[in-house]
Amino acid sequence: MSWNPRVMNSDPRGRDPSDVLRELRRQLGPGIGRRILFVVLGMFLLVGLMTSYAQVEPDEVGVILRLGRFVGTVEPGPHFRVPFWVDRIVKVPVQRQLKAEFGFRTEASRSRAGSAYAAESSDTKRESLMLTGDLNVAVVEWIVQYKIKDPYQYLFKVKNVESMLRDISEASMRAVVGDHSVNEVLTTGRQAVATQAKLLLQDLADRYETGVDIQQVVLQDVNPPDPVKPSFNEVNQAIQEKERVINEAYAELNRVIPRAKGEAEEALRSAEGYAIERVNRAKGEADRFARVYEEYRKAPDVTRRRMYLETVSQVLRSAGQKVVLDESVKGLTPLLNMQATDPAVSGSASQTEGRR
Repeated sequence: MSWNPRVMNSDPRGRDPSDVLRELRRQLGPGIGRRILFVVLGMFLLVGLMTSYAQVEPDEVGVILRLGRFVGTVEPGPHFRVPFWVDRIVKVPVQRQLKAEFGFRTEASRSRAGSAYAAESSDTKRESLMLTGDLNVAVVEWIVQYKIKDPYQYLFKVKNVESMLRDISEASMRAVVGDHSVNEVLTTGRQAVATQAKLLLQDLADRYETGVDIQQVVLQDVNPPDPVKPSFNEVNQAIQEKERVINEAYAELNRVIPRAKGEAEEALRSAEGYAIERVNRAKGEADRFARVYEEYRKAPDVTRRRMYLETVSQVLRSAGQKVVLDESVKGLTPLLNMQATDPAVSGSASQTEGRR
C-alpha cells in the first residue's frame, strides 16, 4: 500500500486540512492574529502586576532573593519587586516568639506540626532522662522560647534551624544538669540550672550562626524516674519533717529566750528601783531625824511630849476599837456598844466610856 500524505492529513470527514484552515479564518473574520496578540499581552501584564507586589506583615521581615541570591531585606508594609518571579520575598517572623518543647508535647504543638511532630513525640522520654552530677537520674522537661534576630543567618547559614536548635538545647541542658546534684535539679537549684542552660544555649546558637535569640529557658517539670519516685517522696517527706521540727525548735527558742531576757531585765530594773527607793527613804529618815534632833535641842520637854503623843496616837489608831476603864470607879457596869461598826462611832463610844 502506497503512502499518501493528503490522505493522512485529511479531515475525518474527508476534507483537506488547508481547506479546513481557510474555512476557520473565514468564520473568525479578519484581525484574529491581533486579538490573540492582545490577549497574550494582557495576560502577560496581569501576571507581571501580580508578581511585582508583595505585602510584609507587621511582625515579619522580608528577605529578597533575586534569582535565588540574597540581595537584602525589607521592612513591614507593601513593596515592589521585579516581576515574573525574578525577585522572591521570603517572610521571616522576627517579632513572633517561638518555642520548642522538650520531654513533653502539648496538643497545640502536635496540631501545628502534624505527623512529623507526632513521630518525634514518641522520643520524648529519651529527651527528658538525664544523668545528674551525683550519678542519679532525673526526668527533666523544659521549654525554650526564642526569636529570630538575623533572618539571613536563619535562612542560609543552617539547613534546618529547628532541628539544630533542638539538638543544641538538649546538649546544653544535659551539660548543665550533669554539673549539679539531683537535689539541686529537683528543688533548690532549678533557677540556676535554667539560667546556665540559657547562657550556654545562646553561646552555641551564636557559634553555629543560627540567627536566633534565646529569650528564656523554663524548667517545666523535674521529677525522679517513676520506679524510684515513691522512695524519693519518702526521703522528701523525711527532710520536710526534719525542717519542720527544726523550725519549731527555732520558734520556741525565739519565744522563750526573749521572754527570759525580758523577765531578767524586769527583775534587774525592779531591784535597781528598790535600791534607789530604800536609799532615798533612808536619806529622808536621816534628814528627818536630824531635824527632830535640832528641835529637841531647842526645846527638849516640848519635843519629847509631842513625840510621845504622836507615837501613842499612831499606836492607838492601829489598835482598832478600844475600851478604857477606870479601876477607881466602884459599882459601874461597863456598857459596850456591840452594834457599832463605824470606826468613828466606835472611837467616840470608847472616848465616852473612858470619860465615865
